[in-house]
This record gives sequence, C-alpha cells and structure tokens, in this order.
Amino acid sequence: MNFTLSLLKVSASALVALAAITIGPVAFADNEDHGHWVATWATAPATSFVYVAPVAPIPPGPPSTFAPANIQPDLRFPFPTATTLGATEQTIRSIVKPDLWGKRMRFRFSNVFGTQPVTFNEVTAGLQEYSANVVAGTVTRVTFGGHASVTIPVGQEVFSDGVTLSWVRDEDPAIQGRNLAVSYSVEGSSGPMTFHSGANVTSYITAPGSGNHTEDLDVFAFEFTTTSWFFLDAVDVMASADTVVVCAFGDSITDGTHTTLNINDRWMNTLSRRLHNAYGSKVVIVDEAIGGNRVVNPVTPNATSGPAAVDRLDRDVLGLSGLTHVIWLEGINDIGAGHTTDAIIAGYQNIVGRLHARGIKVFAGTVTSALGISGVDMGDNGPGHDASRMVLNTYIRTSGLFDGVEDFDAATLDPTTGNMREVFLPNSQFTELPWDYLHPNHAGYNAMGLAVDITPFAP
Repeated sequence: MNFTLSLLKVSASALVALAAITIGPVAFADNEDHGHWVATWATAPATSFVYVAPVAPIPPGPPSTFAPANIQPDLRFPFPTATTLGATEQTIRSIVKPDLWGKRMRFRFSNVFGTQPVTFNEVTAGLQEYSANVVAGTVTRVTFGGHASVTIPVGQEVFSDGVTLSWVRDEDPAIQGRNLAVSYSVEGSSGPMTFHSGANVTSYITAPGSGNHTEDLDVFAFEFTTTSWFFLDAVDVMASADTVVVCAFGDSITDGTHTTLNINDRWMNTLSRRLHNAYGSKVVIVDEAIGGNRVVNPVTPNATSGPAAVDRLDRDVLGLSGLTHVIWLEGINDIGAGHTTDAIIAGYQNIVGRLHARGIKVFAGTVTSALGISGVDMGDNGPGHDASRMVLNTYIRTSGLFDGVEDFDAATLDPTTGNMREVFLPNSQFTELPWDYLHPNHAGYNAMGLAVDITPFAP
C-alpha cells in the first residue's frame, strides 16, 4: 500500500528557491520511552543528477595545477535518461557508515531537487557483507506510517518510522565501524534525482526496468556501481539524551575529495575515532560538506556545488537530529570566486549568529593553503588571493566570533613554501595524475583530524 504525504504541492517555478528556504522533513509518529533521535550518518544533497561523460585520462606531461576530483563510474548505463526519467523501476543500494550503531534507527529521504514526486515501493536496511552483498538475517523492512511504500512530493524530505534492527546488539564492538546497506526500489520513474556527488564510497544500482531487489542478499542484480548517494540523506539512531552530536560542515576538504576510496578516510573520520576512543557512545560526528561549496551566494551560480552555506544551513545542519556542535571549514571557494573577505566574514557572522541562537557551539577551521604549483599564487585562489586567505585566518583566530578554533592551516602548512607540506599533496585516489595543491591526501586528512582539540566535545 502506498502512503502519500499530504503536503502542499510545490510548483516548478519555486524549485530555484527550495535550496534557500527551510523545509522541515516529515517524521511519522514513533513513540519511544527513552532516549531521543540523533544523527548517526548524513550527507548534503547539492542538486539533481545530470549525466556527464567521464573525463578522459590526462596524458603524461608537465605537472598541472588541477586534477579530476572524484572517481565516478560511467552512469549512462544505469541511468540512460537521467535528466528526464531518472531512475526507472530499479533498486539503489546505498552504502553508508553509521558513526554510532544502535538497535533503533530511522532513515530520511530527500526529493528536494526533484521536479516530480518520487515513490519507493519498498525500503530495507541490512548489514553490508562486501560489495552489494548483505549479511543473511539482517535485511529489515523500513516503513513509513506503517506502510511499506512512500511517495515524497517535490521539494520535500521524509523520515521513516523508527525501525528495530534485531540483529544489532548495543555496545557491540564487532559492528562498530561496519557499513549499512540501505536499499530502495523506485516505482515507475523518479524524475531528476536529488543526490550528493562526492560520496567517496561505492554504492550499487540495478538495471533499469529490473524492479524491486531490496530484499536480495546477493550482488547479482546490482550490475552497476556509483560513488554518489541518491535520495538518502540521513540516518538517525535512538541514543541517550546526553549524546553530543557534532556536524562537520564545509566544502570539498571536509567532503573528503582525493581521500582514499571506500576507506572512510576524511579528517572527520580520524576525529570520529578519537572521539569514540575518549567518550565511547556518548558522541557522534556526521559530515554535511559539499565539494565546491561556498559561504555566501556565488557571483556565478554553480549548481554542482550546492546552495551556499548561508542558504543550506537550516536544511543540512539545523535539520540534524540532536545537533549540539559544528566544526566549520569553508571560504577558499569564495576567494576563488572573487568574493571579498568582508563578504565572507559577513557570511561567517550570519551563520554563527543563527547557530548560537539555537544553542549550537561553533568551532571554525582555519582555511588551508591552495597556493599552487611552485609557490605561484594561482589555481583555486588566483593571483594575489593567498593574502585573502590569510586575512580570513587572522579573523578566525582572533575575532572571538567562534567558540573555538581548529588550526587546520597550521597542521598542514609548509611555512617555507606557503603550500601544504609536500607529503600531504600526492592525492590518494589518482596517484598517476598531478597534484592539485588544494586537497590533502590520507596523510593530510589524518593530520587535520589529529589537530582538533576534543575536550570541548566531551559529553
């Protein structure tokens, strides 16, 4: 049976504004006698998926200042009509890593950037074994208002019911760090698909017209892979009321561009390990970054980088269940786009004021170097823009606006060159391609995660 949300229809002409306004997700009634919902995994949708042919490999030659940022299989086979029909009678199995496991979970799906309602006729969750295989005995049906099916209107998000994962044991060290496989079957055609491009994690898709494979234990029907997340944008867990929830907020450096594929190798993952080593299950950290994202509205709109931070704060950050703290690293893309430091600082003040008004503590990361090859002030910064980065970092360190400062720049900078330390520059995904002098590799992200003072996040 299909459960259609009775929500106001959003006209196509209003779609442009959707990213800039607050649209609270619908949550079905779920009576709990202890604890509360906290985010345990999240991602930030940036736009709807548009097929782009893979970039041809860069031939050997002189070093370049730019390299392709994400590994992405050719998606013309699973989504041959992506911009019109989207997914058609097929199943997506998204692989996500909960930062905190528990018996009770719920799942949020987004159609924020869609142009037509999308229907899932079944959703399941299970423990990933490997590839698209799911551990036998763990596949659990997810419901919406007691129904197996849900239709999400244009521009909306919806939480599922709370689901009991009977195979999860509380405080079980064997399951911590494992991946969850969330499978959802698209009924009919989805239309343009709300998605997060740079997952740095492999998920799986069945062929168009193949129907519902949400309960499959095996990989066989999941012929195609993707390194993006479609529709699914949050997982909550029932946790104790004093659980600290930290959001890592920002751009590609927080999203994990050039980190190691399928290893959960971002700076916030390193920080997650430190937090759990110190505070156990009383703390959780999730990632709400988008590659290319900016603090304030771009001079030239760029849909792939998502709405600016000032526009997406309510949805992506304040919309997180149980949020208590934010670590925010952003500004380098604004500099590259030609924004003045005054405009960026005004954006900082806007965001921090709104978070403080909700009782959320905000910790700023200093902006890391993007100086460019051979110390030339170019690349993402452009001529003279490294001075703007230093202005931002001075403000971050000395203004007193923030509740604390994470000095990512100091942790990664080679002061003799002005670039990141050389050991942090060869990227972890494309070893045969040139460095981009912007995104750290495994060693650099690890250094950033180790630089954070964890004492303010104690429960």
